[in-house]
Amino acid sequence: MSQSMLKMWISFAGIILLLLAIGLILLSRYKLKGWLAGIVTLLAYICLIIGSIIIFYIVFSGPTM
Repeated sequence: MSQSMLKMWISFAGIILLLLAIGLILLSRYKLKGWLAGIVTLLAYICLIIGSIIIFYIVFSGPTM
């Protein structure tokens, strides 16, 4: 597998984490109550941070050949 393909799959993982964070925030805000909402929110923010770091790395690592 080439380096470009590997970066593509890693960026897909980052995008999926960002979408998961959106879904978890909406779930915790509108459907859950109490401590369960807090746990889901914490998980969502962890996904948001990790996904953002992945996308930041992919974008600023430059082009591959």
